Amino acid sequence: MSVDELPIGRRVAQWRIRRRMTQQMLADRLGKSKSWVDKVERGVRTLDRLSVLRDLAEALRVDPAVLLGDSTPPATGGGDGIDAVRAALARYDFAADERVRPPAPPVAALGQRVGHAWLTYQHAHYPQLLRMLPGLLGDAQRAHVAQSDQSAAQSDQSAAQPEQTAALLVQVYRVTSSVLVKLGEADCAWLAADRAVAVAAADPLRAAVAAIPLGQALRALDRGRLAMAATIAAAHRIAPPVPQEGPPGQLSVLGTLLLQAALAAATCGDARSVGELLDQAGEIAEQVGDGHDHHWTSFGPTTVELARVAAAVDLGDAGEAVTRHEQAVRREQWRRLPAGHRAAHLVDAARAYLLVGDLTAAGRALVEADRTAPAETRSRPVARTTITAVVRGGPAAAGVARLATTLGLT
Repeated sequence: MSVDELPIGRRVAQWRIRRRMTQQMLADRLGKSKSWVDKVERGVRTLDRLSVLRDLAEALRVDPAVLLGDSTPPATGGGDGIDAVRAALARYDFAADERVRPPAPPVAALGQRVGHAWLTYQHAHYPQLLRMLPGLLGDAQRAHVAQSDQSAAQSDQSAAQPEQTAALLVQVYRVTSSVLVKLGEADCAWLAADRAVAVAAADPLRAAVAAIPLGQALRALDRGRLAMAATIAAAHRIAPPVPQEGPPGQLSVLGTLLLQAALAAATCGDARSVGELLDQAGEIAEQVGDGHDHHWTSFGPTTVELARVAAAVDLGDAGEAVTRHEQAVRREQWRRLPAGHRAAHLVDAARAYLLVGDLTAAGRALVEADRTAPAETRSRPVARTTITAVVRGGPAAAGVARLATTLGLT
């Protein structure tokens, strides 16, 4: 029997052994039980969902087509995961009796899960994040409702707890919106961002954090002017009189909002606003410095330079984008950025190279992006469009051709 004729479970077992992984190690990477892996390998459990197949392929560091055993690539995108997130956002709990509602999780445990969700997003493990989000959304909502009810029934001394759960819920809505933007689900992303704004209420810093995904979602919906207005208004609300005196976390959120406003201005062709906003963000970034991740922003001088590249591409100034990209990736902080952030930038760089007619460099950037964070190239519509353009532009390098074939773009 040839390798291509083997049952899929046998191929999973072969690649697991080749990667020197035990069944328990593979199970831990997938968030499954050892028994689940054993049943897959023995053929007792059928792999009938493409999202699960993609997760297995990612854990084993192979193309999904390799596990399928033929040249037919699986579809990309969020699939059932997006549907589950959409259903979670559409779920409302109107139970007045708290005894009817499922119990709320402890705030400390919830905070750990929110942190794990953000790390998953930053490393572009989107399928895993989509699996996590429905339960996380429900638990964060219940925790906030429970603490708000408790605070109302008790003294003002417990008011800090609803503030804490509100901050966590804003971050859950924010990471939900962010991944939906990545996957091309802008309408649903806008809904999640709007929920974040509603939960943030009158707290200026929470509202500023919520305005970050709102700007991203509006920009994805081609509402650049609205995105600019929302992010600039939120930025002004938290801007300290003297930037040097602001705490790093607040400055990081402020700088990130200015970056979002600049990117929104770029989609409107407003080069003057782009320059002014990026320069303001750059000054703040020098105060914050590189190597921090306040409020899950990764804000610093290097991220400002990457934003300059993305803005230049949208403004059609591909030459400047290429020059800035080649300078940015030589910065010491470049390799320390989250994998998802680096891969997303490499897609922007590929777009810039494509615009200047350098198909070879565009292909190299795409292949490097795929090695860095495969979901960035295989799930994002903009990446698929760029890959298609490179392949159709002329004879493609082997790596780009293989990537295009895997994605079913040739």
